[in-house]
Amino acid sequence: MIIGNGLIAQSMKSIDAESVLLYASGVSNSLETKESEFLREKKLIEKSIIENPEKLFIYFSTCSIYDSSKNNSPYVLHKLKMEQLIAEQCKDYFILRISNAVGNGGNANLLLNYLVKTIENKTKITVHTKATRNLIDVEDIAKITQEVMEEFAKNQIVNIAYLQNYTIIEITEKISNILNIEPDLHLEKEGSGYQIETSKIENYFKKNKLTDKDQYLQNLISKYYTP
Repeated sequence: MIIGNGLIAQSMKSIDAESVLLYASGVSNSLETKESEFLREKKLIEKSIIENPEKLFIYFSTCSIYDSSKNNSPYVLHKLKMEQLIAEQCKDYFILRISNAVGNGGNANLLLNYLVKTIENKTKITVHTKATRNLIDVEDIAKITQEVMEEFAKNQIVNIAYLQNYTIIEITEKISNILNIEPDLHLEKEGSGYQIETSKIENYFKKNKLTDKDQYLQNLISKYYTP
């Protein structure tokens, strides 16, 4: 059973099962501040738990929790509260913290969607040269989620992210090379990144020969953004 209709929810169709509730709905905008949006997600989570007490509850949270610049943001505080709610009220659960998902469609403000569209439109981009982001194929998220469901001990938090981060410069250069469009960049020596612990899932990338960082990025952009 899948709750949600966004990028991650759509990717879960291949692993949907009657015994599992895949919760991929609710607040997705990390800049959200409206209490009504947070309350809406809380009520839907509580309703879903009450109506499906025997299902394995899988909640898709966010790796933004590790971002020191967002520690006290309404979005991160809300996600932490929802994680606690699920841990307290669900008999069997997984909390999956996701990095920057990449796939067909999704919100226009998702990092790669935004960068590709801006470069295609030849609009100036302000790039913080010290900033890094973690990108992961949404299909890999689904496959890792299935492995977690089938092989991991229940009632734990699992980070689902790629093994390494990318600088924004690396990402824009790769987009430029693949699309053959020179980006209009304004570079500023600012920004930061945060590391994500991925030891629980690193074997997935090793056994599927996805450990070449540059090739992984190349494949991501070619797969979803070339005509």
